[in-house]
Amino acid sequence: MHTPVRQEGRRNLAASLGGWSARHRKTAVFGWLLFVVLATVIGGAAGQRNLTDAQQGTGDSARALQILQDAHISQPAGEMVLVHSATQTTNDPQFRAAVQDAITAVQGTKLTQNLRDPYSAGLISADKHSALIEFDMTGEATSAADRVQPVMDAVAKVGSAHPGIAVSEFGEASANHWFNNTLGKDFKHAEWTAVPLALGILLIAFGALLAAILPVLLALTAFMAAIGLLAVASHFSPVDSSANSVMLLMGLAVGVDYCLFYLRREREERAVGKDKETALRIAAATSGRSVLVSGLTVMVAMAGMFLSGMHIFEGFAVATILVVAIAMLGSVTVLPALLSMLGDKVEFGRLPGAKRRRARRAQKAAAGGGRVWNATLGKVAAHPRAALLGATGFLVLLAGPAFGMHTEKLTVDQQVPQNIPIVQTYQQIARTFPGGPAPAVVVVKTSDIKGSATQNAINQFEQAALRTGELGDPKTGNPIRVLLYPSANVAQIQVPLEGNGTDATSLHALDTLRGQVVPQTLGKLPGAQVAVGGQLAFGVDFNAQLHHSIVPVFAFVLAITFLLMLVAFRSPVIAITAILLNLLSVGAAYGVMTAIFQHGWGAGLVHSQVPGAIESWLPLFVFVVLFGLSMDYHVFVVSRIKEAREHGMSTERAVMHGLRSAAGAVTSAAVIMVAVFGVFGTLSMQDFKQLGVGLAVAVALDATVIRVLLLPAVMILLGERNWPRSLRRSVPVAEAPSAAGTLVPAQGEYVAQHAPFGRLGRFGQPEAEDRPAVGMVGGRHGAPVRFGDLGDDGQP
Repeated sequence: MHTPVRQEGRRNLAASLGGWSARHRKTAVFGWLLFVVLATVIGGAAGQRNLTDAQQGTGDSARALQILQDAHISQPAGEMVLVHSATQTTNDPQFRAAVQDAITAVQGTKLTQNLRDPYSAGLISADKHSALIEFDMTGEATSAADRVQPVMDAVAKVGSAHPGIAVSEFGEASANHWFNNTLGKDFKHAEWTAVPLALGILLIAFGALLAAILPVLLALTAFMAAIGLLAVASHFSPVDSSANSVMLLMGLAVGVDYCLFYLRREREERAVGKDKETALRIAAATSGRSVLVSGLTVMVAMAGMFLSGMHIFEGFAVATILVVAIAMLGSVTVLPALLSMLGDKVEFGRLPGAKRRRARRAQKAAAGGGRVWNATLGKVAAHPRAALLGATGFLVLLAGPAFGMHTEKLTVDQQVPQNIPIVQTYQQIARTFPGGPAPAVVVVKTSDIKGSATQNAINQFEQAALRTGELGDPKTGNPIRVLLYPSANVAQIQVPLEGNGTDATSLHALDTLRGQVVPQTLGKLPGAQVAVGGQLAFGVDFNAQLHHSIVPVFAFVLAITFLLMLVAFRSPVIAITAILLNLLSVGAAYGVMTAIFQHGWGAGLVHSQVPGAIESWLPLFVFVVLFGLSMDYHVFVVSRIKEAREHGMSTERAVMHGLRSAAGAVTSAAVIMVAVFGVFGTLSMQDFKQLGVGLAVAVALDATVIRVLLLPAVMILLGERNWPRSLRRSVPVAEAPSAAGTLVPAQGEYVAQHAPFGRLGRFGQPEAEDRPAVGMVGGRHGAPVRFGDLGDDGQP
């Protein structure tokens, strides 16, 4: 006759860390505070080093930027003033007067240079109703946004003085000025909304102010420390400026979740009568272990971005790995120390009625969970095949639009709301002067830029480009512009592209430029370096590199996730199941993003315009983030199921018991994640809106359809095949039902009374030398139950 599987006593790292922290409470708490302060101060002193324009891109467009950067050519911030009238032409006196006033006003600010009069430069539209004044801002382009306000005010004043004639401005400095102001407000809004939201949800979950504050404080301090360390790391590997926002997103999500899982388990153990030390021991050995496995999985998944071959993703990887590692460390060290210090004082600030609600929750837990969870899980257990087919079909249906996903580097008018004046000016310039706002940029470096051979090649290039009919047209106010830098032997040639800058017409023009015109002219210069850049070229090269690197990144994440799950649960079946369920979740998120932001289905529900494409970097980033975050729930839930199975339950009952035990924590954690990600979905920038909506939808699906329907259905159908052979050999203990139909504990609580702190096995059990022998008590029909083998809620 087989007996229940014997858990071999092995030291649990999470239990050891929790035990050390509880025994050295002051060291753990003040050590954490010192670490956060030092990281913040050192990071502030070092300053963050951001990627250069050349480092942000890849391919030919990045080489063009690198040539200019190596030549120390400071590109001024270019600006344009559009003068337009629907009734007057550029030859009318009133129109000419408006143009002249605009030129005078711009020059009067003493902040501009290289101004081009539209009448002498040929910047007149084909219909003679628009003129374009071009100029550059003085000083460094990086700070031009901070100095452009007087120029914008001068242009606005001219527009007010000429009724019936529209005078508006767009350019690098003015656009960045708007972006900086808007993004600053947006992220302040996100910070001041996400943190109170998380706090409010935790307050409802725990019913006490101090218990709710602890996870938020630990998440915020982890974020602060990570920001400081990221600044230091950026001096070795520069990061994109948006890495800080990504870090805030991830830090709040995982930091709060990890603390929630740990604290909730400790509170559960106290609620069933365990003393403070025992509750902490069990929380450390169970939820603490889940936090370590989950955190490691998230970090390894993020490491997949290093395989992209792109600096922006490498920066995201460093940022997310840092904040997850610090949040994980804080959850298994400083949190148990604080809980040991506070004890039941963690209930300080208890909400009115919280005690009654907790009693009701305890009654529900004693009865096997709440009505909704019981009803849902009961139907899944009764009809697992129907649940599997229905849930899978639903997710596949959601994923359908993803097969037609189109990605591109979103332009200004795609990124921000259409009612913004600066966007309307951009669109008007693009329509009137095609290719004007975002021309292709051909960069040439030779040994003698003024030499006859080079000059002949440049002339041949201009002639060949004009002959195509796609590249520059002086008749429509879009001449090709050549800028020479003799000291650096570099030439920069600005070539307007036919089309709106991103459509098929513009893409064809870019292909013509790269595939025909450049190779046949400038490409034949001996020893010359020639590269084609510009906004469209940047996006095309970025997309090409992503398509090339996405397969190795996906393969790495899938392989490493399988290995981590295999090590954690010793079951290839559980590892494969985790991967398949996560792929369904990611596919559904892709499908929803494509449906909303590419096709416009339901875009009004998230108050979004329809850019017609997904931002280039999002699919890869969303994949690694979701694959990592999904492990939070999967590891936590499956660990509870495996605990129950190791204590003698049948697989079906272990699945039901584990899910019911984890229901409260998973629900609270999911609501917090959805809320935090949802806040980012309200930002003005389209890429962050897409990111927030995609992640929020994925987490919501993961915590409901995946964990409540698919996971139990799959595990019930697989039965004993879920487990390693050592666990399959055990005979499930026949549980004695109570009046409520739940399990009745077997004899004693050996773990609670006798196990020394830090001497617990993998699932909260005492080490082998502390564990009593198997006895024949508590089971139906004399089924064997080991003394001291207690489950999540004290059950055998």
